[in-house]
Amino acid sequence: MTLTNHTTFRRPAESPGTPPAIAPATPQPDLAQEAGPPPRTIGALVKAYIALTKPRIIELLLITTLPVMFLAARGLPDPWLAIATLVFGTLSAGSANALNCYIDRDIDAAMRRTRRRPLARHQVSPRGALVFGVALGAISTAGLGLTVNWLAALLSLAANLFYVFVYSMYLKRRTAQNVVWGGIAGCMPVLIGWAGITGGLDWAPVVLFGVVFFWTPPHTWTLAMRYREDYAAASVPMLPVVATERRVVLESIAYTWATVLCSLLLWPVAGTTLLYPVVALALGAACLWEVHRLLGRVNAGKTGVALRPMRFFHWSNAYLALLFLTVAIDSLLV
Repeated sequence: MTLTNHTTFRRPAESPGTPPAIAPATPQPDLAQEAGPPPRTIGALVKAYIALTKPRIIELLLITTLPVMFLAARGLPDPWLAIATLVFGTLSAGSANALNCYIDRDIDAAMRRTRRRPLARHQVSPRGALVFGVALGAISTAGLGLTVNWLAALLSLAANLFYVFVYSMYLKRRTAQNVVWGGIAGCMPVLIGWAGITGGLDWAPVVLFGVVFFWTPPHTWTLAMRYREDYAAASVPMLPVVATERRVVLESIAYTWATVLCSLLLWPVAGTTLLYPVVALALGAACLWEVHRLLGRVNAGKTGVALRPMRFFHWSNAYLALLFLTVAIDSLLV
């Protein structure tokens, strides 16, 4: 799936609320300068394959998986079940990310932010990345089924297939709502963690699934605002590429409100102590303050870097991590 009609974003001369203009692509720098030689040592090759799994994204998924296991167990989960779920869940996420790198190798080569990824630098062959991703997926599914339970394995496989076929191969290149529905794959670790401990599902993980679902769009859109020209050059219709900054911020505000309200539902649904709703409310208030500050900057006529979208992006990372940490701590107090 190679893109041939690249476009680049050019900031309009009118007010910051004017929809962005799309102009013919400007010549891209020679990617040969970015490409490195194939790894010459086993260690370098291993490092390149590990990079395909996008470890930093996996860290975020683990942050949402482990606390849910505490909640499911109403305390400390069975250590072997927890370790197996985390290990094979990591392999599953690594599989999805490696296959995403394979599918998006043309996009990664066109974007400055991703040009140093292994496939864009020709450190790993496309065939090698494909085989690696499929192998990790098979190992993770079998491992979860044999050591945890088959419900967790099927949920993990579904998340992998959804991310690869629905998001990476279809939604990402066709609609500005790509991360809204594609984000479902990133919500699945919540269900997998619960199923890994209980062997079933309940309303509590569904609520936390909703939290991650509503959290994902504003988190991703603010990153895309920072790298809008990158996405435009690769012809990826992220919302900040096709809409005004005002619209992106307004939609981010709506999703952030939904995130906070959904997070508070866990208190009655899961029967948490008062610690959870108090912390969730405080974290949510801070998150809402930050996203409304974005709107204030838009109203003040600030655009681009002056809008400071990455401030909200980094805070949203902290919000999710601290919220799920509170879930785990609260579970130990029940």
